Amino acid sequence: MTSTAAALANWAANLDPTTEDLALAERSLLDTMAVMLAALDHPVTELSGALAEGASWAVAGHVLDFDDLHMPSTAHISAVCVPIALAVDGGARAYLAAAGVMARLGTALGWRHYSDGWHTTCTAGAPASAAGAAVALGLSEAQVATAMALAVPGAGGVQRAFGTDAKSLQVGFAVETGMRAALLAAKGARADLLALDSWLVLVGGDPAAVDLSGQAVPDGLAIKLYPCCYALQRPISAISQLAGTELDARAISRIVLRTPESTVVPLIHHRPDSGLQGKFSLEYAVAAALMDGYPGFTSFTDAAVQREAARALVNKVEVNLEPGGSWLLAGQLEAEIYADDGSVRRTRLQYPPGSPARPVSPAQLASKLEDCTHGLDTAPAAWTWGNAAGLLRRYLPGRPLPAVLTT
Repeated sequence: MTSTAAALANWAANLDPTTEDLALAERSLLDTMAVMLAALDHPVTELSGALAEGASWAVAGHVLDFDDLHMPSTAHISAVCVPIALAVDGGARAYLAAAGVMARLGTALGWRHYSDGWHTTCTAGAPASAAGAAVALGLSEAQVATAMALAVPGAGGVQRAFGTDAKSLQVGFAVETGMRAALLAAKGARADLLALDSWLVLVGGDPAAVDLSGQAVPDGLAIKLYPCCYALQRPISAISQLAGTELDARAISRIVLRTPESTVVPLIHHRPDSGLQGKFSLEYAVAAALMDGYPGFTSFTDAAVQREAARALVNKVEVNLEPGGSWLLAGQLEAEIYADDGSVRRTRLQYPPGSPARPVSPAQLASKLEDCTHGLDTAPAAWTWGNAAGLLRRYLPGRPLPAVLTT
């Protein structure tokens, strides 16, 4: 019996990226670097300085919830895989090896795993970061597989953490787990490779669903245009389009949303009190879209969430859930805005801008990068896989890596 770890290690160690793969890696580097730098002054980023670099970079890349998402696995691929590749000087190929392993493991874990409350970014991210670090270090296929098996004990993370410091910190823990596992594999540690298969089954996945075919990251990545949970990208886009510029939020009497129940699984805060909770609140996202036009960084602060006008709008939002769905963009979102004058505005939307079905445009990506790096003396046009780690060490210093990972 060939273990899942051995099969994935063979795929990762022998990866020969295509031009399309490398273009995705380049975009992921720019997007993730910008989001990391936007989080420079976030309190959780400062806390994460106690972690090893790479792990601390992952926290910065995830704390604003502005990082990309792999739709089939519901996993934030680049928040894990860009930091691990940069920390070990692995470049685009190490990123793609880690990202491909993470996408395939996350897809094999499936919607049941996510809907049961696991945070797939962490569960699939730990063995994926181990694979990426091991490939970057030039370890043998057997050692890459061993590293993934050694990462199994650290492959945890739950959605109950959403809206708290722990959400981004547990992503950092996953990266630190992967680095530690690669270090141990490099030093000759051994493991039962079937541990990864056993773990997959225990947490609701299916080892037989690991598919090694296709591009490095099957189905591509969704790019966020709003700094909040991906489950809010669709409702914000719909409400923003529906409201336009002429609708006065104070003249709204009622807002009705209809959507499949799978699309709101991570939205666990209905009456948020903090900016972090607001990033996982459907009701607040609607209020922010109506009040702020574009809900950006300032919309997801504690003060913004606690606005009296926002709380009043939150109380006017009605959410009607349809049974079923198996991903965050299942079915369509239907939205209705009822005004005090008796008028009603209606719209429906399935794919928001930035999703693989409606890819982010160069102008949209450039605008996001500018927003994230405004005021910093660094320009995205100059970032490469060769200099990005040096930039991060300047702006986001973490605990130095073990010598075996830096020599």
